[in-house]
Amino acid sequence: MSTQVPRLLDGLVDDAAVFPPGNAALPDAVTAHRRHRDTWYANLVGPLLLPASEIQRGSLRGLTDPAEGYVVGLIGDTGIDQLPAARELLAADGVTVRQIEAPVAKRGQDPQPGLTELLTLADRLGGVLLYAEIPLTFGLMGALDALAQARAGGLPVAAKFRTGGLAAELFPTPAELAAVICACRDRELPFKLTAGLHQAIRHRDPETGFTHHGFVNVLGATLAAVGGAEVGGVAELLAATDPVRVIELTRAHRDAERPLWVGYGSCSISEPLTDLIRLGLVNGGYEA
Repeated sequence: MSTQVPRLLDGLVDDAAVFPPGNAALPDAVTAHRRHRDTWYANLVGPLLLPASEIQRGSLRGLTDPAEGYVVGLIGDTGIDQLPAARELLAADGVTVRQIEAPVAKRGQDPQPGLTELLTLADRLGGVLLYAEIPLTFGLMGALDALAQARAGGLPVAAKFRTGGLAAELFPTPAELAAVICACRDRELPFKLTAGLHQAIRHRDPETGFTHHGFVNVLGATLAAVGGAEVGGVAELLAATDPVRVIELTRAHRDAERPLWVGYGSCSISEPLTDLIRLGLVNGGYEA
């Protein structure tokens, strides 16, 4: 069996080293990401995610060489209207922005105004893939409809959802997340996830008491949804704490392209890689 990452896991984990709880210093994160991209597990790793606030402060300047073709994902933490300027600053440093991710509303707010603002910027952002982070509350389905319509019209847009945080209500239940996955499937709408996916299998954090979704659970659940499973069956896979069922489902599709779920950001690359090796889904001889 090759030590190459299976096709199903290509680009699954974006490098969110500078975000909590990792909070790596930007120079360290840039150097570490370079190292990740030059290893046997490089196919597992997506772009380094950088907040627009750091770019606006010029924090990346001098850390990359225009000749190396450094690729990042831009996170809109300073407002949607600031995204074009941040992207232009990165372009001036020879850095390619592969994707832009921005929240369109706070929890409980109507997402439509922010989503409309983000979609109107699509042309100015030069065809970069846009992820609209939509709260799993009021107005969710209408926002998904609007995203799907924009995507069908040719805009490079997709959805993003939060699956964790510093409060219990930021962790969707298996049924809630299953409903969102099935809603995206029904609209042929790709999605990303962020926060809380610290381990492969669903588990309870003994320090916080929060129960976290497992990223292999999400992968298995998404495969099942694409295969025709409805919300109840998808929720069962998300809720599973015994890894056997989700691992077998994932292993059966290891040579196929991953459907629907684009991936997620993790402040650690070594932790998901170690979990995947431990579960036999990646065959590697050492950790990151």
